[in-house]
Formats: sequence, structure tokens, C-alpha cells
Amino acid sequence: MTSRRTFLRSLFSNSLLMPGLLSELLAADDPSRARSPHTKGKAKRVIMIYATGGVSHIDTFDPKSINKGRDGNGSEKLMGNVFGAKPNARCGTEVSDLFPHLRGVMDEICLVRSMKASHFDHSEATLGMHTGSPTFARPSMGSWVSYGLGSFNQNLPGFMVIAPHLPYGGTQVYASDFLPAVHQGTRVFPGDSPIANLRAPGTSGALQQAELDLVGQLNRKHFEARPHDTALAARIKSFETAFQMQQAAPEAFDISQEPDHIRQLYGLDRKVSGPGADFAWQCVVARRLAERGVRFIELIDTGSRPNWDSHGDMKEHEDLARNVDQPTAALISDLKQRGMLDDTIVLWATEFGRTPTREGKNGRGHHRDCFSIWLAGGGFKPGHVHGRTDDIGKYTIEDPVEVHDLHATILHQVGMDHEKLTFRHAGRDFRLTDVHGRILTGLLA
Repeated sequence: MTSRRTFLRSLFSNSLLMPGLLSELLAADDPSRARSPHTKGKAKRVIMIYATGGVSHIDTFDPKSINKGRDGNGSEKLMGNVFGAKPNARCGTEVSDLFPHLRGVMDEICLVRSMKASHFDHSEATLGMHTGSPTFARPSMGSWVSYGLGSFNQNLPGFMVIAPHLPYGGTQVYASDFLPAVHQGTRVFPGDSPIANLRAPGTSGALQQAELDLVGQLNRKHFEARPHDTALAARIKSFETAFQMQQAAPEAFDISQEPDHIRQLYGLDRKVSGPGADFAWQCVVARRLAERGVRFIELIDTGSRPNWDSHGDMKEHEDLARNVDQPTAALISDLKQRGMLDDTIVLWATEFGRTPTREGKNGRGHHRDCFSIWLAGGGFKPGHVHGRTDDIGKYTIEDPVEVHDLHATILHQVGMDHEKLTFRHAGRDFRLTDVHGRILTGLLA
């Protein structure tokens, strides 16, 4: 028996259907198509910004003024914020001088100062933040959102990751694992060649389509004998998506279309260097992809080295912050002025914080007991601070937040019940939040 999709392709190859109608009919069969959420969520999409290495909460979004003191063993090792800090003029949230642009938009941001990491090691904590599991391979949050909601735009993947380098945890941070492979993230590189072979070859569109039709027929004949092979299904889908992306993606990545005032807002023409120097490009493209219907977009500023892991000297935070501060703040402002912030969640996260005690000359060690993340838009409470740490930033003393709580709340805001968004695998139902998670209603507007 010929499958419905193969039959439609056959009709198209004989010019009995218009391409636009064909696309609509094929979309109805597509496992990545947009689907109805469990409830009417406030947000339609997520932009996740990930800072690799463990950003110091004490020197950024939870500044502590103590600069000299003794630790529990009596040694003079305590070290407060070394960069200075000021409050936002409208909401009063205090932010380090490392982030003057982000401090200016804190009245749009819901700041969580009471996060607890899932592990004290980089790879495990990174996987915990992305997948909810620090020790076992599990689907990423982006894959779960793609699986639950599908994609608005059949010409672009529903989950895209813009990363010049991979963070700790490697490709697992955007892997679909046991979910259908079509929901894994598509990696994009900043610059002139974001995806290999993105430009269509010299053959005409009609000839290329005929070639794909033939390949598609052979693939589907092969797939009929292996209907449960999700990797094979995803590979077949990838051929279709690749052709569609050759039509749609070059325009999406073409930031030359942006007017001068937008380029200035993001600092696209700034003279910056070092890790994360192309972050302005990443942020502009993230907004363009969000406009074009991509459901989940992740931006990763640096790889596993060098990054925010400042064991020897906290001054290493300076260049990294300078590269990401203006573009990140601009992304929030740009989304708001376009009317997109209300239904877009912007999440900024790192794997853990850093110790209040000095390590090396003026560095800090890994700290899992408390650190800061923030969210903007998507129904989160603007200008709000959730949770509180002690005077030196060592422990949470009010409203602790686990990673599963964060994931449950984000899923809730996009209309998904984290207890119902499950997938049957290895004899049981799995979910992003495992058997944990509570919705943080205090964060919601």
C-alpha cells in the first residue's frame, strides 16, 4: 500500500497538485506540526540563553557587599562582589556593574536568586539544567517543548541551537534521546555559514524537487518495513526539512535586512573580542527565528573552555559579560517593542553559582547550593525578585527552587502540564520533570 505522504508526492510529481496545497496536506501528516497545548498558555515560544561554566551570583545578580571575613574554618577567605553594584531605577533590583544594560531592563525581568543546582560538576549540572537529569541521558527541554507543541513553521525546525562551541555535556544538551528524533535541536553556527550547504545547489528547484520525490519514495518503501524506527523517520523528515530550509533559512539568517537603529540597539557593530564576541548576531537571529515560528531557540555564548568558570580570577567575568550584556538587554527591549515579549519566554541560566570564598588569587569555586537565573516575558512577573540568600551568598534562606520546579513552570507557561507531557519508553512513562516539580506560582504575573 502506498502511504498518504508518498501518494501526495506522486501527485505533485505529475503536476496534479499545486505546491502550496501539497505543503498543507503534507503538514497534516507531519509529526512536527503545531499541536494544541493542554491549556491556554501565556507563551508560544522560548528563547533560552545559556552561560557556560557557572556564573558567579555574588558578582552579578545577587551582589554581596562583604569583602573581608572568615570562613567556617577561621581563614580569611570570604570575598564579596568585586565589581560594584547599583539598583534599577524603576524596580530597585540591584545588579552588578558587570551588566549595566541588563540592569536597565530589570523592571522587565523576574529574577530567581534561590536556584539550587542538580550537581556540583560542570557536565552533570549542565545536563541537569537542560534535561532534568544530571546522571542519565534524557531528552532536552527544547525537545520536550517541540514534542509537546510542534512547530509553527514547516520550513524551519521547531528547535534550533545557536552555538559557536558546545558546552559541557556536548550534544546531549539539545538531544531528543528517546523522543522521536525529529524533535532534536538543529545546531546553527554564528556568521556567514550558519548551516552547512544551506544554499541550494545549481540545479533548478523543480529538478531538485523531482530528485527528492524519488528519494522520498524509496525511503518510504524502506520505512514501511520499519515503522517504529524513529531515527529513520527523522532522517526522512530531515531531507524534506533541508529542502524547505534552503528556501526559508537564508532570509531568516540575513541580518543585513535589519535597520541601523536595530543594529545599534544590539551593538552589532561593536568592537569586541574573545569568547562570545558574536553574541549580538546570535541574539538578532534568535529574534528573527522567533518571528518566523521556531518554537524553542537556545543561545550558547561559549564552549567548555574558556568560559565563566573563573577559578583563578573573577576578572575573567569582565570580557564575557561585556560581550553578552548589551545584546541580551536589546533582545528583551526589541521583543517588547514588537509586541512579542508577552508571548515569548526569555530564560537566562547557567549550571551553578560560585563560592563566597576566594579560590586562587581572586577566583571562586563551584557552588551548587544557591545561584541566580532569570526569566522575562511569557507571563512571568516583571521587576520581581524570588528567593533570598544569606548575607554572604552561601545558602538559600527563602523560597528555594529546584531545576524540576523551573522546568515545570516553563512548561506550564507554554500550556503544557508537566505531569501529562509524557513519553512511553522502556516500560514506563517518562517526563521532563521525572517524578518531581512544582509550578512556581509566585513567579507568575
